[in-house]
Amino acid sequence: MLRRTPLVLWLTAVWVLLWGTFDVGTLFFGLVVALLVSVLFPSPMIRTGMVLRPLPGLRLVAYLAWDLVVSTLRVAWQAVRYRHAATAGIVAAHLSVDSDHLIAIIASGVTLAPGKFVLQIDRATSTCYVYALGFREGDEESVRQEMRLLERLVVDAVGSEAQRELVGRDAG
Repeated sequence: MLRRTPLVLWLTAVWVLLWGTFDVGTLFFGLVVALLVSVLFPSPMIRTGMVLRPLPGLRLVAYLAWDLVVSTLRVAWQAVRYRHAATAGIVAAHLSVDSDHLIAIIASGVTLAPGKFVLQIDRATSTCYVYALGFREGDEESVRQEMRLLERLVVDAVGSEAQRELVGRDAG
């Protein structure tokens, strides 16, 4: 039951937000519905092998925040400077990891910042196809370097020791 607590709290909050009123009745019935949903439709236990390391996790959050600011400024500059003539491109970036969870975190990290997002992931080759706004010929390698840096930060923050060694070896 303890493992369901975050889900029950989340579902209760969604219930209250959907009803648009915060009172005892709404909260009570939201809690009842959340408990029923979590008991009748239990989530399977997923073992990801991921462990959050606080210091590398903070580095990842700092990088994502910095990337968000820089990307916002780049997109604003593209919109003001080039208007309808803004350039864009698609780059194939190979990842070293093969974990679905890590690839999803990396793709989400790329997509978080404006001006770039992952269009497609080829699981067979662990390749992400990244759309980048403001792309010029010759920028392919800089996009790939950003992907490798983000991959390294994500794996350092939540990856297993084997994944950390693999990414470290590929980086070197």
